[in-house]
Amino acid sequence: MDATAAGIRLASTVVGPLIKKLLRTEGEGAGLVDRPQRISSYVSWREKRDLDAADLRKLADRLVREALRAPGERPLPPGEEAGVAAALAATLHALGDLTLSDVEAVRLGPAAFARRLRAAAPHPGLSRDAELFHDRLVELACLHILNFFTQRSTFVAATLVEQSRLHAETIAKVDELLTRLPRQDGRDTAFEERYLSYVARRHSSLTIFGLDLEPGSSRWPLDAAYVSLTARAAETGGPEGTRNPAPRFLPAERLLTEHDRVLLRGDAGSGKTTLIQWLAVSAAGGPGRGVIPFVLPLRTLTRHGERLPAPRDFLAGTPLAGEAPEGWESRVLRDGRALLLVDGIDEIPEDERDGARDWLADLITAHPHNRWLVTSRPSAVRRDWLSGEVFTEVTLDPMSPANVRAFIERWHTAAAGPEGYAERLQESVRTKPDLARLATNPLLCGLICALHRERHGFLPTGRKELYAAALSMLLHRRDRERGLRRPCMAEEPQLQLLQRLALWLVRNGRPAMDRSRAEALIAERLPAVPAAGVLGDARAVFAYFLERTGLLRAPTVDTVEFVHRTFQDFLGARAALDEGGLDELALHTDDDQWEDVIRMAVAQGRPRERTEIIRALLDRGTNRSVLLAYASLQYAAELDPALRAEAEEAVRHLLPPRNEQEAGELGRTGPLVLELLADPATADEHEALMAITAAGQTLSELAIPYLAGFRASPSDRVREALVSLWVRFDIREYAREVIERLDPAPVLGIVTDDEADALHAFERHPALFFTGEVSHRALSELCSRVQVASLSLNLGDLRDLDFLRGQTSLVELEVTRCGRETDVTGLRGLPLEVARLYASAPGLHDVISGWTRLRALELYTPLPWSAGSLPPGDGMEILRLDAPTVDVTGLGRHTGLRVLNLGYRWQPSGPADWAELSQLEQLEELAVPDEVLEGLVDHVRLPSLRTLRLYGDEELPPRLEARLADRFPGAEIESYTTVYEQ
Repeated sequence: MDATAAGIRLASTVVGPLIKKLLRTEGEGAGLVDRPQRISSYVSWREKRDLDAADLRKLADRLVREALRAPGERPLPPGEEAGVAAALAATLHALGDLTLSDVEAVRLGPAAFARRLRAAAPHPGLSRDAELFHDRLVELACLHILNFFTQRSTFVAATLVEQSRLHAETIAKVDELLTRLPRQDGRDTAFEERYLSYVARRHSSLTIFGLDLEPGSSRWPLDAAYVSLTARAAETGGPEGTRNPAPRFLPAERLLTEHDRVLLRGDAGSGKTTLIQWLAVSAAGGPGRGVIPFVLPLRTLTRHGERLPAPRDFLAGTPLAGEAPEGWESRVLRDGRALLLVDGIDEIPEDERDGARDWLADLITAHPHNRWLVTSRPSAVRRDWLSGEVFTEVTLDPMSPANVRAFIERWHTAAAGPEGYAERLQESVRTKPDLARLATNPLLCGLICALHRERHGFLPTGRKELYAAALSMLLHRRDRERGLRRPCMAEEPQLQLLQRLALWLVRNGRPAMDRSRAEALIAERLPAVPAAGVLGDARAVFAYFLERTGLLRAPTVDTVEFVHRTFQDFLGARAALDEGGLDELALHTDDDQWEDVIRMAVAQGRPRERTEIIRALLDRGTNRSVLLAYASLQYAAELDPALRAEAEEAVRHLLPPRNEQEAGELGRTGPLVLELLADPATADEHEALMAITAAGQTLSELAIPYLAGFRASPSDRVREALVSLWVRFDIREYAREVIERLDPAPVLGIVTDDEADALHAFERHPALFFTGEVSHRALSELCSRVQVASLSLNLGDLRDLDFLRGQTSLVELEVTRCGRETDVTGLRGLPLEVARLYASAPGLHDVISGWTRLRALELYTPLPWSAGSLPPGDGMEILRLDAPTVDVTGLGRHTGLRVLNLGYRWQPSGPADWAELSQLEQLEELAVPDEVLEGLVDHVRLPSLRTLRLYGDEELPPRLEARLADRFPGAEIESYTTVYEQ
């Protein structure tokens, strides 16, 4: 944010003379210096020069007054002027403590220089608005201070004339902007707080699907209901025809922490919209509230065929529409603070999707620095549909058994289910494979929970039966209003009318229709459904459906839609069968919006109708239609064996799958496909990866023995793919049959106690990574059963590391949170060769000295470090440090060191330190702060040095660069641009 946008409307003619008083005028001859000057030599209060503390405070008071007198909205609450002035005086006084040279300050630029100055000063201790005002005043002052440097030093004037020109231009632009740029900070901030509060409330709850509960109890908090699902992302790369990478899995809510632009594919009911709610609420309540989420449901934005919105219309349809300050949305996008959540590419007609892609591309071109999540059903858009905009494509995975258990538990807690119902349902899902295959996404899990409660434990066993039972449950809901009697309608007449609405939506490719259209369709059918007359005319029937069934909802006062697309497709298929519209189904075999309609038509049709539909799909002959025919076999309770065999033979022509998307589509046809996949004994790497992807998508326990056939594959990518499927099956059985018997042993991430408890007997020593919420108990018990080769602990602060005693095979260890209170005695005597430690435990240095096999050490600590902590001998090859002080005494005896990073804070204590470094004759890489380069060049020779890394990205003076090249002729000079402090 520039100064003008923060309420500081001071022209350079006001600021310049005030800032000049801070800085000492150079004395005679000062223009002849040949070295940059330290900033402290310029300030006027050093060594009792022109200004004292009282003068400095007066200057700060005047700067604050001038800023507050400037026209525009007042940026500071009344009564805080004195506090800001005192803080500003203290911050400016810190100029005398900076060790930067004028050259270094100019190279930093005003924003970075202001940050350095604020870091050197005491914390201002102001309110949020006052601190913002103070910070922007400091930044404005720094702009003029740097301009002073470019004018006053002959050295700087000679070497940084370009910077002088740029700073002068910047000041001129600020002056020009003052006359043109309207003030928005106060109104923007106030509106953002209101908008974020609205987003948090609007998206912070879910409906307990299918239950008629007491008023106010049918909503449950999102943070209690949300179950973290897994997204599967395939890395790109490789020549055409070899694009067969092992997929990468990560929690769906972390997608936008690793990728700025994501296209998320997921089946109906898989949790895409719930994930968007989670991301929106998380952003609205995030630290600092710097991110502004925009939830853009395409089905709502285009319900009447409207054009997709420009930024100024992002809030259309919300209660806050028209209330944002003029241009606020564009400023958020311009500043890169927007999180754009575009939901439902598949819910707009296919012929409009290219236009949607162009809309996205235009927005991204205009505002490239924001984050985007776009959702779609898997087959709605082709692979790489947004690759031109550098989107990462991922697929939302079905719920794992652990997800299902968590969902059932949370659902019954939120719904206040009867005692024991959750446990009984858990047992049913665990012991009945057909039911477990249905519980693959949040929608179906919610239906199963609701039906289990409604039917006192009785559950249907197939998808068709599940949908039919759910509709029956919804259509028989009763008002709970005491003493109110209303007429009701039988189930079949309701279905007859509702399926006409569904078929209209399917035929027109729309997720919603106008209320008037719905009433007209009902009116057309009422004469043929006389039982509906008990309710009155079409308007009364429509109101009954909307208010009492729970199957329809009104996203706006004049539109209506089904509560979920699944019911629309199921009823649309029922209507098509009633009308004898099999030819119509055949015409849409390549239209993704009709895929579920066709499947449900096969499920609900009579044998002759099933035969005609599957025959039409096979005759169509496209990859999509053949896969759809094969997938429909599992819904055909009765089918001619010859036709079934023909469908199985037809799909063989699609084997092996060419890419991950085709493999996923093949796997989603069900466990029948396992018989057609590649033989693990003869499959090459590509065939194996595609077969594993397909088998994983079946979600059938029958896939475990098949996947176990790939255990001995020599391919690292095949083994990684096998490991990634672990949580999608019963974790104990999969661990026993696949994970623990991999050769070589796997690299395995563990995030829950259930996963840790599932592991018992590896044939080879694995590499284990513990993250998430694994308890100390589960970690200790696992380490007592399993010998580990490599261990990474990214957990909360551990009270002790005693569980590592007896790990005689442990050669690599990473601990990322080892606090001052952690007992590290359990690390003594380990046979470690590689250690990466983020630790502040005082006893750790003594422990390290006992690791006699240690070859590589990375240590990040707030404690002083000494080379005396290293183990004896010369086995050390790699040493990377980040400590407040580093004593290199004795480092020279480690003559085998090839890589040495002394950290960005290291300073030599004297000539002896340079002598220690000079003994490292095999050193190939060295990292040091750029402040020590003069001493390094003067005192050290490293004949093997190939890389010299410097902290910071500042350009070196030509003279010093030439001396470095002469001293280390074979070394490349590189920069660390980011510094991480403990």
